[in-house]
Amino acid sequence: MSAPIYFYIPQADWPDSPIPDNADTYWAGFGGNLTSGVYAWTVQTYLRLKHNGFPCELTGKLPEQGIVLAHRSSLPFHLQPGDKLVIVCLKADYDKHPYAQIHIVLNQEETQNLAGSYYMPHWIQSGLIPRDAGRGDRFENIAYFGIEKNLAPELRDPAWAEKLQELGLNWRVVSRERWHDFSDVDAILAVRNFAPETDYKWKPASKLVNAWHAGVPAILGCESAYQAERQSELDYMEVTSVDEAIKALQRLRDDQDLRHKMVENGQFRAQSTTPKQLTERWQKFLTDVAIPEYDRWCSSSKFTKQIYIAKRYLAIKENRLQPNPVYPHDRDISEPTNLGMQQQAIISLMQAYRKIRRFLLR
Repeated sequence: MSAPIYFYIPQADWPDSPIPDNADTYWAGFGGNLTSGVYAWTVQTYLRLKHNGFPCELTGKLPEQGIVLAHRSSLPFHLQPGDKLVIVCLKADYDKHPYAQIHIVLNQEETQNLAGSYYMPHWIQSGLIPRDAGRGDRFENIAYFGIEKNLAPELRDPAWAEKLQELGLNWRVVSRERWHDFSDVDAILAVRNFAPETDYKWKPASKLVNAWHAGVPAILGCESAYQAERQSELDYMEVTSVDEAIKALQRLRDDQDLRHKMVENGQFRAQSTTPKQLTERWQKFLTDVAIPEYDRWCSSSKFTKQIYIAKRYLAIKENRLQPNPVYPHDRDISEPTNLGMQQQAIISLMQAYRKIRRFLLR
């Protein structure tokens, strides 16, 4: 069965300035609901696939049939798949969508807890400018690439920059306009929390992968995405305290051979996450997973589809899920109130079954 494939961003979220037609162009024209995450997951993926000759379309109108890939923040909470619609939620670091048949996640660990989810590495930073080879063996500039509020409080304290100056190092939180430019950076440091209460299963390994491609060593906090990628100590240095971060920087500063080995190792590791490799991976996902799921969904009976919708509807009620006010389009579609008699009967049977099961398991 032919499956039209759409990448969807609500028309209201499209910027006034033109969106780049080349995924390698660094673009910082984000604003409103078109965040950098929506752009990376939706537009970049579309551009890469389209450039590779894979049939797909970028649309501002929600299609009624086909395979629709959209960032979680672009999807209404109560959007249900129609008879010929498969929803692929690009979950990023948001909540799952209650009705999507498929989720794309950016952390390998998350596939263990979310049924129907598939891991896809994040694209590298578009327009990435690697470290300037002309810097040679200089080790002076340490940088953080990312949103400043996501940096550990200790690293936002002026005392941290002063401490690095004492070590002969410069500390910089890079502005969004320069997130692609590693030309004068000698190492990156990124720690959300030195005493994390979570392993951030919903976060990607982007900072590590970008460092590999940029040719700079990385010092990182304890996060499952980084740990899942780690194959040797040369991949990155993990720190759990300010003192460990200082020691890691001193070691890199004083050990030129270590820096060379980490950069060389990073160049090797980067080969598996080139745009070409990831584009092929996306094509394989769409061909081997999304299109067969579309065929299965379209050919399934109306009763089977009603059972699917009823299960998701019941999960919303039992878990007291609500549209998230932070997600701009969660309330674009109202909660369904006129359920058909057959669907009401299915839900009632499911509720009765679950009550009996809970009673028997006591």
